[in-house]
Amino acid sequence: MILDLKLVGGRVITMDPRVPEAGAIGVWRGRIVGLDDVADLPAVRTVDLGGATVLPGFIDAHTHLAWAGRARRTIDVSGCVRAEQVLDALRAAPGDGWIEGSGYDRRALDRPLTAADLDTVSAERPIYVQDLSGHACLVNSLVLRRLPSVVSDGWLTETDSAAAHALVLPYSVDEIAGDLHHAARQALSEGITLCAEAGVGAGLLASSPLEVAAYQRANLPIRVQLMVSANVLHRVDAHVDDGVARAIDLGLRTGFGGDRLSIGALKIWTDGGMMARTAALTEPYEGTDNTGELLDERLAILDGHAAGWQLAVHAIGDRAVDFALDTIAEAQALDPRPDARHRIEHCGLVRPDQLQRIADLGVIPVVQPTFLWAYGDDYAKIMGERRAPWMYRGRSFLDHGIPIAGSSDRPVADGAPLRAIEFMVERQSSGGLRIGPGEELTVEQAIAAYTLGGAFACGLEHDLGSVTPGKLADFVVLDDDPRTAPRISAIRVLDTIVGGQSSEV
Repeated sequence: MILDLKLVGGRVITMDPRVPEAGAIGVWRGRIVGLDDVADLPAVRTVDLGGATVLPGFIDAHTHLAWAGRARRTIDVSGCVRAEQVLDALRAAPGDGWIEGSGYDRRALDRPLTAADLDTVSAERPIYVQDLSGHACLVNSLVLRRLPSVVSDGWLTETDSAAAHALVLPYSVDEIAGDLHHAARQALSEGITLCAEAGVGAGLLASSPLEVAAYQRANLPIRVQLMVSANVLHRVDAHVDDGVARAIDLGLRTGFGGDRLSIGALKIWTDGGMMARTAALTEPYEGTDNTGELLDERLAILDGHAAGWQLAVHAIGDRAVDFALDTIAEAQALDPRPDARHRIEHCGLVRPDQLQRIADLGVIPVVQPTFLWAYGDDYAKIMGERRAPWMYRGRSFLDHGIPIAGSSDRPVADGAPLRAIEFMVERQSSGGLRIGPGEELTVEQAIAAYTLGGAFACGLEHDLGSVTPGKLADFVVLDDDPRTAPRISAIRVLDTIVGGQSSEV
């Protein structure tokens, strides 16, 4: 046998407990065919790793490639600390159509902006500035006049924000494909080989009703699994025995596609976010009477489950987590599916009494550790001393037998898995605040969240997540071993290999 690729001279951390480490990997036709036992086989290409560390390719189980790529075509106001800086940046927008901004964070400004402020930029051009969280936006008076049912000073959240976003759409398939390539190359440079795109077709972050066509056209250098927005479900006249009331055309659902592009879970939103103060809580945000916004998507959960979908239920606040668990339990009671593998996206604030319910229902938390690294000081303040330790848990999930899948929610936060892994181990924010002492994981457990855990959450554990013969040949090559490196986030990605093909990052 002549291998297509042979990697030698490295330290391979396989994440497979049967063979934890190896020094060589053999690849043929895009899959792993052996480890140290292939060292003497001939190969078309042999690469000496020179002592570098190899891990399974990282999996980002919840990200937004199209949104992240699109941000480069908008006015970036993420670095602004004064309201006038935002306005000056928007005034520099070229062209004569929509003025689009991104990265708006009114928490960082000397004062929040209003529609009247944006009117000083332009009263003739519609202006849409997306909040950093994706759950809110700022618009000028011209846009408000196009939303007659909305009463606002220009700051819109959740459904009102989605209505404003819909006015901007659609982007062209070619534009979206370009955005995807830009974001995919960034992910590849960080060692990511699979991204789960968290919501296509409609909803807060949609790009076009033809959005999936852009993924087909783009031929990306990474693997992508698409979560379909529940907004595109519609009534179907299926046979009564099928028990399907709503679906997408042709009955497509979780599992359709190949190893490069496939359909994953059905994405359902039940609340907002902590940044926008719209995550649904059982008790108010500290110092306020605000408990966020709960979206009643019970029918989407019941119909999606009945139609055979894996569900990815966005629930950040503990009240939304209660709603998600209650409704998933109801769906399972009506139509039992032992390995439905439903997910809660974010699972950001989890009370102690909710942990066992998550375990009992077999629900997978898909967490974003970097949120607490980037915004943890703010989140801890708005949750208060009692609730702050409940945010984006680690150890408590594992202690209850709950698998964890790691993700970024890019571009809301830094997408680099090594940064997130470091936080899961240290639980320390960028401001030096310790958040959730006792929730720390070992390095190996944190790596597992971005390999084995991500693969399991995406239903791809037979093909991805470990360096195991028979699985797809997806690897990340690092210049140091995360288990012994002084700073995990400082480790350099030397190469990312997808299906045995080097990216030469």
